[in-house]
Amino acid sequence: MSADPRMTGLPRAVVELVHAGARALRDGQPPRAEQLLMQACMQAATHPEPLRYLAILQLHTRRAALATQTLQRALALAPGDALLHCDLGTAQSASGDIEAALASWRRACELDPAQPMPWFNLGRNLQQLGRTDEAIAALRQVNAIAADMLPAKILLGDALVHAGDFDEASSQYRDALRLHPACGDAWRGLSNIKTRALDDEDARALAAQLQRRDIADSDRVAMGHALGKLREDQGRHADAHAAFVAANALQKRLTPWSRQAFEQFVARVLAASEVLPTPLDPELGREVIFIVGQPRSGSTLFEQVLAAHPEVEGASELPDLGIVIQQESMRRGVAYPQWVPQATADDWHRLGRAYLDRTARWRADKPRFTDKLPENWKHAGILRAMLPGATVIETRRDPLETAWSCFKQQFYSQPHFANDPGDIAAHIRGSEGAMDAFRARDPARIRLHRYEDLLADPEPRIRALLDDCGLRFDPACLSSHEARRPVRTASAAQVRQPLRRDTARASAYGALLDPLRAALGQDRR
Repeated sequence: MSADPRMTGLPRAVVELVHAGARALRDGQPPRAEQLLMQACMQAATHPEPLRYLAILQLHTRRAALATQTLQRALALAPGDALLHCDLGTAQSASGDIEAALASWRRACELDPAQPMPWFNLGRNLQQLGRTDEAIAALRQVNAIAADMLPAKILLGDALVHAGDFDEASSQYRDALRLHPACGDAWRGLSNIKTRALDDEDARALAAQLQRRDIADSDRVAMGHALGKLREDQGRHADAHAAFVAANALQKRLTPWSRQAFEQFVARVLAASEVLPTPLDPELGREVIFIVGQPRSGSTLFEQVLAAHPEVEGASELPDLGIVIQQESMRRGVAYPQWVPQATADDWHRLGRAYLDRTARWRADKPRFTDKLPENWKHAGILRAMLPGATVIETRRDPLETAWSCFKQQFYSQPHFANDPGDIAAHIRGSEGAMDAFRARDPARIRLHRYEDLLADPEPRIRALLDDCGLRFDPACLSSHEARRPVRTASAAQVRQPLRRDTARASAYGALLDPLRAALGQDRR
């Protein structure tokens, strides 16, 4: 018999089958693993543990719906098993049923409140949904149960930043560094609290950790970005530039980005979306305000202004539009945008409804909401068919400031264009060119707003923004930094400060940025 209490009651032969299946999965042999685990399930049909292992295999092989069914069979045998409920939540989440997943994780927490993983899964997913206060409560439970669980400390720090509690967030990140001095995510978190500058002691600690040979590349990249930010704050721009260059060079080697593939994608999107059917309901999606453009182009500030309006919920960066498009591609067996010319008005209406169903929670309290995922510019051309009532706000900032800010920011969606000056320039040219074409096709709904214009003359630009969104003017939008809403981006600290005109940083680097200027087609002024 096995020493594992979860295997209690299983014959030795079944235990051996389960262990052999687990080893086969570990060794990259999923078919062999499935054969062994199916045998175990048949030989012990009334025991939940072989079913749980089978579900793990099914999740590993991206069969989340099947894993959900398997775990439900296991729970029929052991309805009070907290681990089964926790695993069921993972399967439901992978299937896209996030509300069911949250319910399963909550049930696991109720059944065994001393287990950290259900609380962690609950907190992580609540945070992704923008339910920051609930996420913080769940992650505090993890801290109380497992004070040395590093990912939970990082995630709690991130949630506290989004909630505007920068002091406690800093404490969480520094607790993480006491556990793991080379924790890149902790250094990233501290450096992104832009209202709390790192100090000389931090500089010495970072330099010491970067000398180590035993740290992960991901940690080295994050610490390099943190060191660059610290040196910039100290006015040591040459040192800052060197740190950013080193961090980005390593990240580019790890996750190369294809400029050619990007340019080909842009061409395909433009061609595929040129002619679209007349929508069945021209008002479909009127609830939505998309904010798109380059990362680091001021989109968070524009959302903060809009979210200060009493009729608008700021939902931040939502993945839902891309998920709906991806699911349609999977259904058709054809990559986006190849299937776009074949989509009918009925298809687009169905997809628009799917997006609105997925985002319904953001309209629970207010009639309008913002979806501020910058990369949704890729889909702006199809919105006149899919969500014709939606407003699209494109934000633009001075290209050099945008490019340099991207280069300084560590992005977690990889591969990413921001690791190379030439790639950044290509991305700006391609995406802005596409948006110009989309706007020419749909000028009433796709509107361009510039970051520097908003900073230079806030009230008229805010009035124009609200007018473009079909919103009446509200004075609260002039004091958007006072809004107490979660902000789930790297600009969380910045947008809680009063508007400032002195946000440009590139000029301090002088000739060091000439390669970036050249890539953008600019001369140094």
